[in-house]
Amino acid sequence: MGYKVAVVGATGNVGREILQTLSERAFPIDEIVALASQRSSGREVSFGEKDILKIKPLEGFDFRGFDIGLFSPGSKVSAKYAPKAAKAGCVVIDNTSEFRMDPDVPLIIPEVNADAIKLHSKKNIIANPNCSTIQMVMALKPLHDAAKIKRVVVSTYQSVSGAGKVAMDELFNQTRGIFVNDQINPKNFTKQIAFNVIPHIDAFMDGGDTKEEWKMRVETNKILDPDIKVNATCVRVPVFVGHAESVNVELFNELSLEQVRGLLRAMPGVTVIDHRKDEGYVTPAECSGDDMVYVSRIRKDSSIKHGFSFWCVSDNLRKGAALNAVQIAEHLFGVQPIETDDSADNFLSMSVKTSVK
Repeated sequence: MGYKVAVVGATGNVGREILQTLSERAFPIDEIVALASQRSSGREVSFGEKDILKIKPLEGFDFRGFDIGLFSPGSKVSAKYAPKAAKAGCVVIDNTSEFRMDPDVPLIIPEVNADAIKLHSKKNIIANPNCSTIQMVMALKPLHDAAKIKRVVVSTYQSVSGAGKVAMDELFNQTRGIFVNDQINPKNFTKQIAFNVIPHIDAFMDGGDTKEEWKMRVETNKILDPDIKVNATCVRVPVFVGHAESVNVELFNELSLEQVRGLLRAMPGVTVIDHRKDEGYVTPAECSGDDMVYVSRIRKDSSIKHGFSFWCVSDNLRKGAALNAVQIAEHLFGVQPIETDDSADNFLSMSVKTSVK
């Protein structure tokens, strides 16, 4: 049995990655349409290795008869069209921030809270969490189950792809411009992004946090536990794809370093690579195009009781967005994915699920 699938925002970074992921995992599809704004109508996008889809305009599209709508067109567009699709009987899996904190919309990471998917029936909408929240909560889940988390302090190192293709173009053009001595004029960022880091993602809020930092806190509370205290500092770095995070966790109960490593190794979707030597950790450059959340630099924090620190990286367009959305669809319809393992050619595969004392 196949499904009728609509991919909304198909010309964007995440939309293209959704199409690729659906193909790679052999999601059963009888019909698929790629939707975007009127100005993109007629453009072509790839679906898998061989198929090409022509973009259809979202405006006026009839979602009746479609089983799934995978949305990533931006919050304002989702706010307008996702409820229309849901009302037409199409289950919407939305990758924007529009519905994440709606109490009637489940916020889902399948490896963490798949049971909550069934709550989608209230509005026929399921929300995909923020990319930085996903990779962090994937690593926090087994620790919370085992010893209950009291507090998390996280600093993110987020790639420009999280801000879209225009942001990636800006990094490329600024980098090239610096070498030829061109004037740097930031457009999508508040300051120069090439050879720089910017501690500012999304709008500032009244308390001084940015909205990205707020998202990490409230989304972690909604998905994992409302009692966990979260303090985040979100930083944009001159990397094209792949987010990294430095995470400090304070637990209520004691765990040994070996237990923490074991819990992380056993968590689906997480791979531990933690060698205390040169190249014994994972960086965004190695995780690009990969589906895993990689955890490295695991160590005790001697400044607090029951404290640990670790480093985690993940492809923000894959597990941080497209893959998570497709996995939600798989759980929703009971689909068993056909997964491809491209890691055999990656040096990381030699160290999968290993650690050092």
